[in-house]
Amino acid sequence: MITVNALSEVAALMGDPARASMLSLLMDGRAHTASELALTAGVTAQTASGHLSRMVEGNLLAARAQGRNRFYRLASSDVAHAIESLMAVAGSRAAPASKAAAWRRDPDLRYCRTCYDHLAGQVGIAVTDALTKAGHLSPKGTQDWELTQTGELFCQRIGVDVAGARASGTRHFARQCLDWSERRPHISGALGAAIADTFFKRGWAERLRRSRTVRLTDLGRRAMHRDFGAAL
Repeated sequence: MITVNALSEVAALMGDPARASMLSLLMDGRAHTASELALTAGVTAQTASGHLSRMVEGNLLAARAQGRNRFYRLASSDVAHAIESLMAVAGSRAAPASKAAAWRRDPDLRYCRTCYDHLAGQVGIAVTDALTKAGHLSPKGTQDWELTQTGELFCQRIGVDVAGARASGTRHFARQCLDWSERRPHISGALGAAIADTFFKRGWAERLRRSRTVRLTDLGRRAMHRDFGAAL
């Protein structure tokens, strides 16, 4: 059972503005150096090192050394899921969204972005809506999705590695992740990651450097219309 102290410790780790900035950057699913994270948080290298050490000890981050650098990334998809949910709660405090809201400043971020290792934003929601409307995906309780038999066939047809996603060990297969800009759940978990991987491998989408923003290519727009029946 999770104790109140344990809950408050994790909340405190995420609650510091500098650490929150670092966690937000790491939501792009990539590993970053301590210097990159320090620059993002607007703190010195020494201060960043202290923050990063605390988050590693708190199981929010994982670190590995490579040459002279030490790279940090989110420790698990559960951490990413928690961050995205907190972003959605934070965004709901202002209705309509304040001018300071991230997607007000950068509409491309709202259009399509990575949420750790899966697609989010309007494109992520469009994919989820298309799969549910076609009967390929259905809610399973309040936290997960169930991929139907027709969904298995559809995913295989467009090149999604469903078998690999199912064999991903203890990770959730298809999780409902509350989208912080759209306030509705998109697909996360191993299946969400496999769908995003298909978009990148087939040239339907491209990651932007040092950003969570994802660019949907012309091929991707055609695929959304042809395969998902979604007009964006």
